[in-house]
Amino acid sequence: MKSILYAFLGGAVVGAATALLFAPESGAQLRERIKESLKRRGIDFSDDDIEELVEQIAAEIKE
Repeated sequence: MKSILYAFLGGAVVGAATALLFAPESGAQLRERIKESLKRRGIDFSDDDIEELVEQIAAEIKE
């Protein structure tokens, strides 16, 4: 079960990173869109969790 969750989160990170690079919308709008997309898939993140995810994505992009 954990491997499925990790695979999904890995995909979410890659997708979010791609969206960050190519999306013309503001960061706040993007975060809300990511949060809504995850909720539709049954994953509920708090605003703090989304912020942490965005920070991780930004760190991955910089590396």
